[in-house]
Amino acid sequence: MSHRGAVSPSASGPGSETMAGAVHAAGRRLGVFLAGLLALAPCLPAAADTPARVVSMNLCTDLLAMELAAPGQLVSVSHIARDPLVSPLAEDAAQYPGNRGGAEQIFLMQPDLVLAGVWTDPVAVGMLRRLGIDVVQIDVVTELDEVADRVRQVGALLGQSERAEAVARDYLDRLALLRAAAAAIPAEDRRVAEFYYPNGYSLGVNTMSHEILRAAGFAHLAEAEGRAYSGTLPLEKLVLSGPDLVIRSETYAGASRSEEVLGHPALVALAAGPHGYRSTADWICGVPQVLTAVEDLAGHRARMEAGE
Repeated sequence: MSHRGAVSPSASGPGSETMAGAVHAAGRRLGVFLAGLLALAPCLPAAADTPARVVSMNLCTDLLAMELAAPGQLVSVSHIARDPLVSPLAEDAAQYPGNRGGAEQIFLMQPDLVLAGVWTDPVAVGMLRRLGIDVVQIDVVTELDEVADRVRQVGALLGQSERAEAVARDYLDRLALLRAAAAAIPAEDRRVAEFYYPNGYSLGVNTMSHEILRAAGFAHLAEAEGRAYSGTLPLEKLVLSGPDLVIRSETYAGASRSEEVLGHPALVALAAGPHGYRSTADWICGVPQVLTAVEDLAGHRARMEAGE
């Protein structure tokens, strides 16, 4: 069967050699161009690997990302980052679209990188990874020195290592000054503090909150009693121990019956006046804002010692 008008690849005729030469020349130019790009690749700036769209789905990674990300790089934070009871950067968080940690919602944001915590919903994390999204889970902090490590880790992930190093150095310098002031207080003169949260929950020695106490110049009742880990502390035991300071938390008033114990007359009397203190959002995450908690608590101790 013949196909009139069809042109065979081997067809020749007037101008065919000219066309072949033009195609060949174009191919050579393309090859030279691509070779040039490959040769220049090692010289391209590292910023080429910097994620352009970053989503955070964990409160603590929200705070780090807001501190370190370049303008326009962070495209969403978790919705709880806007809650002033738990977020020290609630006002800053209001400028970012919030997410509720759902894989479908985050996938539609087309992120290059997702920051999550080690306890973030494993179903959502797993689904995002199966969809080809790079998800990095950042570990919790239990020691104040680890904050600088987390800052540097997230800074490297965002391609903002220089900014992260400056933040980390500033943090460590401030921490050193606070610790030096606390170390000047003789052990026998240190006020004793203890935590008492909803449901009678108290914090042990192996926590960042313990380190906040120590850096602010307090002794921790849990350490004297050998309570390394957090757990329920009977109110009777707390009252009989008689700490100088009882630290309670800001709570969602009336949100649960677990808060009722905080209104017990014995606890109210023990934590009256300067003997009571409320931890704020600055205490929650291992981020640079935690030093605000140390500074504020150290100021409270100074006022106690001055009899205010």
